[in-house]
Amino acid sequence: MARMKFYCDAERCIECNACVTACKNEHEIPVGVNRRRVVTIKDGEPGERSLSVACMHCSDAPCAAVCPVDCFEITDEGIVLHNKDTCIGCGYCFYACPFGAPQFPTDGAFSSRGKMDKCTFCAGGPEEEDMSPAEYTKYGSNRIAEGKLPLCAEMCSTKALLAGDANMVADVYRDRVINRGAAAFSQTRLQQKANFQPNPSLSGRATGVDGVQQWKPDASN
Repeated sequence: MARMKFYCDAERCIECNACVTACKNEHEIPVGVNRRRVVTIKDGEPGERSLSVACMHCSDAPCAAVCPVDCFEITDEGIVLHNKDTCIGCGYCFYACPFGAPQFPTDGAFSSRGKMDKCTFCAGGPEEEDMSPAEYTKYGSNRIAEGKLPLCAEMCSTKALLAGDANMVADVYRDRVINRGAAAFSQTRLQQKANFQPNPSLSGRATGVDGVQQWKPDASN
């Protein structure tokens, strides 16, 4: 059975927030709850990077490990779901999650914390009937049951956000890294050729090694 995973390619993310908007619209998420958000590192500085962050559906989910009422359920596809009927809103999962995925809606600044909400990988919730009105009300749409991928990944214009079978996602990213490495190597070679300046004080000849000019002095020098 394939395990479903997310991956965000920081080299491609342009901070357009299309994934955030798609998630909110697809599941009609209330104001103040962000199942997915875009985080920017070194904003406005050299080396700036953006990442789309949500529940990463960990294989060994720490949120499930600390939940005192066992409201979490991990499906055969590796999707981490939670039961809102069982959740007591204690917040343990929030402190355990390294991605800050659990969200807790409140009615006001000083109101009590509500039931936890998080990304479901567009797989609904642990309801007996898929795509039922009750499931949609609690967890949003169930695109996985329809044979579709999460809408956030499908709406990503640069394909920075990948979702699906973990092995296929890894293959796509591996190909990207290899292609980037080959392109960077070629660019370095071209730059070396463009910057080559032989020393006029030396007598000799320019020779090419692997497409890069090098200066070889005469035997008399």
